Amino acid sequence: MDKTNGCFAANYAEARAGFLAGAKHRGLEVVTDLNPLKGAQGEELATDTVLLGAKEAPALLVVTSGTHGVEGFCGSGCQRALLDDDDLVKRFEAAGVAVLLVHAVNPHGFSHLRRVNEDNVDMNRNFRDFADSRELNPAYAQVHDLLLPAEWPPTDANRAGIFGAIGKMGMPAFQSAVSAGQGSHKDGLFYCGSEATWSNRTIRSLLKKHGAGRKRIGWIDIHTGLGPRGHGEKIFAGANDAAELARAKAFWGADIMSYYEGKSASAEVQGSMVMSIYAECPQAEVTGMGLEFGTVPFEAVLGALRGDHWLAIHREAPPATRDAIRRAMRDAFYIDADDWKGMVLGQSRTAVLQGVLGLAER
Repeated sequence: MDKTNGCFAANYAEARAGFLAGAKHRGLEVVTDLNPLKGAQGEELATDTVLLGAKEAPALLVVTSGTHGVEGFCGSGCQRALLDDDDLVKRFEAAGVAVLLVHAVNPHGFSHLRRVNEDNVDMNRNFRDFADSRELNPAYAQVHDLLLPAEWPPTDANRAGIFGAIGKMGMPAFQSAVSAGQGSHKDGLFYCGSEATWSNRTIRSLLKKHGAGRKRIGWIDIHTGLGPRGHGEKIFAGANDAAELARAKAFWGADIMSYYEGKSASAEVQGSMVMSIYAECPQAEVTGMGLEFGTVPFEAVLGALRGDHWLAIHREAPPATRDAIRRAMRDAFYIDADDWKGMVLGQSRTAVLQGVLGLAER
């Protein structure tokens, strides 16, 4: 097995074992936060973290994987490659920057091949003010029944209804209605939840611990499922602030896209994880991005998500249907092909190095 393939795992348990082995090989202490539930194979579920580089430095780069569960195949592979990269780790030290790797933000989704967590919550919609009772995304109610039909696979009539909604609303508005985040349908797609989840609390605790006293914090959150196959779109993640966006472009290039400007493959997100840093590390200058690797066309990704949520409601589904839906989810968010893996590892390495150099003492 070549080194590229060796970074990627067949399931969550294997990914975690690889991450822990990489940390042990480098002599790093692993801090483990255990999820109270078990995985699909009865395995322990955890968010594991290691700190590399100049550990007491005034600057910290956070690299997170598995925020969206099944997307962790990609992010975990990138983190494992980083742990095995002697040259890159030496550059962290030379730059005087600490690097925090957070493996499997949402281990339950990773293990069960779901994008959401154990509460059907999209972790990148859960970091919001729950005291605010206003509906996040009233347009979602217009599409919910279409997205979750009574039977699976969807009928021709249901597919026609989806295409009709896209034609009526336009693709950008349809995508926003589906994916911006919603709090009205607990069984629906991109549900934000009604309170801070286990993963939310865990991330906030890690930020408080490792971000305390840092002057500058960068954040790369690795995702999959949007955009052309193998292309890593750099999506600005942070407050709608011109200075932050300018800093992100200085770190990662002028091709960083901002959904605030309508230039990203992603709809504008409500309650994204990166927003937690402003409360937990108010003293720090923040620069963040989501690194989004394309997999399959949008229609296939949406179909996989619809099937997954349908299955969560219809637990009586026959084994063949269950297996097909699980396979579709894995294939929508992870491409088990050497060329795709190579593109992912090359672009993620570049992004991490750029982030470290951007954070270095100026």
